[in-house]
Amino acid sequence: MKLKSAIKLSITSMSLALLLPAFSLAQSTENSQPSQDMQSTTAAPAGQQEAAQMVPAQAALVDNLDAKKVQPGGQFKAKLSGKVRLKNGPELPSGTVLIGAVTTDEMQVAGTSRLAVRFSQAQLKNGKLVPIKATIVGIVPPETSDANGREIVPGEQEINGWNVGTLQVDQINALSGVDLHSEIASENSGVFVSTKKSDVKLSKGSEIELAIAGN
Repeated sequence: MKLKSAIKLSITSMSLALLLPAFSLAQSTENSQPSQDMQSTTAAPAGQQEAAQMVPAQAALVDNLDAKKVQPGGQFKAKLSGKVRLKNGPELPSGTVLIGAVTTDEMQVAGTSRLAVRFSQAQLKNGKLVPIKATIVGIVPPETSDANGREIVPGEQEINGWNVGTLQVDQINALSGVDLHSEIASENSGVFVSTKKSDVKLSKGSEIELAIAGN
């Protein structure tokens, strides 16, 4: 009986010895896998999601806009020079009025005079208002004719080459002595900064290049 007990004990010990390495390996493998909470994630650049919903557009300023003559909250308008099909909204026909307002400069760009603006609505010809988000990606001073003497329709001077990869614009000397700064991620459409002593003035008919989406 003692011999049988000894044999049984020996077999049991050998079985445990064979199982222990496998158990240790499984435990080690499990511990080596990072938990879901600890896995690192790469955040998308600021404005990338907004840019994916935007399309290029062109508009012409309806009236002069002078930083010294308009207060924060003061409205201004621009007209689309061509139809725009929003990815997340209705089609905006040519001539649709974009309503903007002067606001505060959240970018805090240095300069002797600043004009921060924000487009927030598009007014269709039937009066319906469509909420929008728009970023100014370029501006061109008004011209009445091209190099060949042909008449230029306001807002159709340049091709808007904006694409979804452009999340920030710094257009130096966009107008005489005036720089343009804008970011897709910003609530504002853009900030115009004077590098001279005079204030920022945007003339009637100035062409505004936009990246625009429904909001």
